[in-house]
Amino acid sequence: MMPGIGGAQSPGGLKLKAHGGYLLRLESFGGLELLRLAREALALDGAMGATGLKVSVNRRRKVVRLAYVAPFTEGRQGAHWYAAHHALPRLLSRATNAAVQAYVYDPDEGEQVIAYGNGRRVGGERVVYEDVELPVPLDQMDDAAFKHMQERWPVGHLAYVFGLTRKELLRLPRVAPGHELALEGRDAEGAAVLEALLPTCQATLPESDAL
Repeated sequence: MMPGIGGAQSPGGLKLKAHGGYLLRLESFGGLELLRLAREALALDGAMGATGLKVSVNRRRKVVRLAYVAPFTEGRQGAHWYAAHHALPRLLSRATNAAVQAYVYDPDEGEQVIAYGNGRRVGGERVVYEDVELPVPLDQMDDAAFKHMQERWPVGHLAYVFGLTRKELLRLPRVAPGHELALEGRDAEGAAVLEALLPTCQATLPESDAL
């Protein structure tokens, strides 16, 4: 194991915890019935005990992260839950006609991105940090070389596709705007919250959204 290679103790970087979820680019939540799809996906995945759906948005690039609030998604083990449970990206990719990615980021082990389109798996990539061949020892790499190496990995490449940096994408769960929707709440109220998170007509973005 090479500590820090995934970003947990990267040169000049922030300490990040393991997390996972689903990512997509979305113009608007209008007419999506997101909560209904989230509940249906849980049933298809055979997962019980979820209470909410955390929605985080980068308005500048219209990138949306979705993650269940549940005992089975907590901590490092919870991050890896998303590697094997893909009912929601299947349903969402069909409903939105957009690519949806399931991802796992574990700074002590590796990262994985699995892509869905039109309800089917269309690609994926995984990197195990222990297997990465470094051009020089980690403690001899400068920040620029280290960053360039990470940008070629699954999360870094996905961030590039979204028009974000790897750091911005990995910090998405921690920044505003975001909201936790109750899975058993009223769908109409949830729709109003989602509209506020990703307005159809957007004015100048607040600084908090710039990451």
